[in-house]
Amino acid sequence: MHGVTGFWCGAGRGADAPCYGPAARRAVNVSASKSDAFVLGAAVRARLPFGHRRRLRQRADFERLFREGARRSAGGFLFYVARRDSGPPRLGIVISRRHARLAATRNAIKRYIREAFRLEQIVLGPIDLLVRPPLGIRPSVAMMTRLRALLARLEEK
Repeated sequence: MHGVTGFWCGAGRGADAPCYGPAARRAVNVSASKSDAFVLGAAVRARLPFGHRRRLRQRADFERLFREGARRSAGGFLFYVARRDSGPPRLGIVISRRHARLAATRNAIKRYIREAFRLEQIVLGPIDLLVRPPLGIRPSVAMMTRLRALLARLEEK
């Protein structure tokens, strides 16, 4: 089932119904059954995880990035980047009501940012990344595609 955000969710959408991003949906063979599609989607997610180790959750981490992180602006997005010695890349997202009035829209924007990060995490290396989207941005596949390109170029700088 397709939602407004472009994410593919299981029938019924119960509390434990999994949702898969656009990349997993494209990876599914069109002729495959729905159960095969969920298994394949899980395989795609297992290769590119986005668990608790890949999230910035502590207030101190956010404050450290605001103070000491390299500030980069591209495509309207504002990035705060700090290199680490080792470990997976970690993502933090800063979004307020000024970005979108409705919580559902803010949550959709965050889902797209997380999905773009999840798909590009291999090229990022051990960094802490804080993302602030531009004001008035609409959640869409085009936004995620543009953000993926920006994240890929972020490593070059």
